[in-house]
Amino acid sequence: MTLAGGVPLAGGVALVATLGLLVAIRSRFVRGRLRFSLWLLLASLALQFAATQHIGDVDLMAALARLAFVLAIVNLVVAVVVNPWRDDRPSDRVPAIVQDVTMLGLFTAIATVLMHEQLLTTSAVGAVVVGFALQDTLGNLFAGLAIQIEKPFKVGQWVRVGEREGLVQEVTWRATKLRTKAGQFLIVPNSVIAKELLLNFSEPTEPTRIEVDVGASYLVPPNDVKRAIHEAIDNAPLAMTSPAPQVAISAFGDSAINYTALFWVEDYSTDRTARDQVRTNIWYTFRRHNIEIPWPIQVQYERQEPLARTSEHVDEAADRLASVDLLTTLDSEGRRRLAAAAADHVFAAGEAIVRQGAAGDSMFVVLRGRVRVTLEPSGQEVAVIETGGCFGEMSMLTGDPRTATVRAIDDTQVLEIRAREFRDLVLTDPGLLTHVSHLVSKRRTGLDEARATAAAANSEKPRETLLGRIQRFLGVQEGF
Repeated sequence: MTLAGGVPLAGGVALVATLGLLVAIRSRFVRGRLRFSLWLLLASLALQFAATQHIGDVDLMAALARLAFVLAIVNLVVAVVVNPWRDDRPSDRVPAIVQDVTMLGLFTAIATVLMHEQLLTTSAVGAVVVGFALQDTLGNLFAGLAIQIEKPFKVGQWVRVGEREGLVQEVTWRATKLRTKAGQFLIVPNSVIAKELLLNFSEPTEPTRIEVDVGASYLVPPNDVKRAIHEAIDNAPLAMTSPAPQVAISAFGDSAINYTALFWVEDYSTDRTARDQVRTNIWYTFRRHNIEIPWPIQVQYERQEPLARTSEHVDEAADRLASVDLLTTLDSEGRRRLAAAAADHVFAAGEAIVRQGAAGDSMFVVLRGRVRVTLEPSGQEVAVIETGGCFGEMSMLTGDPRTATVRAIDDTQVLEIRAREFRDLVLTDPGLLTHVSHLVSKRRTGLDEARATAAAANSEKPRETLLGRIQRFLGVQEGF
């Protein structure tokens, strides 16, 4: 009798055998697989009945009946032979994912090689196409299969995958489920596990060695410190006495000798608590034995900041003021008072010291370097002022906006004299005001000519007008 003709008889026998095994076997895992075979056998009988009654495509119905029968038998044999009949779990040597792959492999081989089923053969082309579309899924599948075969870890073991660690809860076709110490589930694709470095804390032995670092004073002999650390470990409930703990000097630090305590715990999940116990005990033990855990040490260096302007700087600035034509009437004491009160600034080459149109109430004396005076927006150069020269006097004397832009040609040091400082000089030297107004008037006339905005005028009238403006701005009366 051929298989095609004997499917109803063989299916009936297999159906009865499956029911008997369901009664005899107590393993819920195996019973679940047997129920799958039971449904396949019922489907096979139904399809064969449809074929004998000429319902639909007879050849297709017969082929499907044979395939369902073969799959049911292969699943039944694998489930019964491989797994324990009384434990509610799959075999440790042949996990569920390996059983599934074995079942599918045997079914495909029997259907295509022994039975020559064209239905399954033609479906192989479609399977190749689907396989290309599901590369990531298949990658996880085969990685999961490799994990089950090689068994780098088991359910219930603590592992670290890359930078992540957790307790293995389940390994499925697609991913491995880990439970972290925070009580959260971490789902890691099997393909990731296959690529990452894997550390199994439970293999080859269940106890795990952990470390605690501590520093101790250089004044205490290392052997005394080691004995104290051993005492602290012995008083930690989670630290195992066998294997014996170890203490070693790890480094000579900047402010302490650094020690590493190495001890074992039975369950890696308790590592944080065990470290806490040992560290706490070390503090108390060191306290009892007068062993200091050094504070972080910082050395403070006292730095004497040089004065921004020393007496030598003031004397040098006063000497420069002697060459300024606006201040030639000042005596040496007046120049020194002015140099001490004025501000000292440094400008980089190309930097603007003052800008045309900006408000200002000070003048500048060039102590070192050179500056260029230009008119905006044309950029016309009016003058280059060397060391000892001055600019900005109109704004200091009248409060007018800056009449030109002045930029440093080289790195330049200038002395800024403000209006309030100049006013103090005028109150002690009335002749200074007349002298300054005369010189400034001449300079302004030259600047106006350069700008081509004013014609020459009577020299007396501008002097008087300028003198009055200066007196009003500085707040001094005529003939004081």
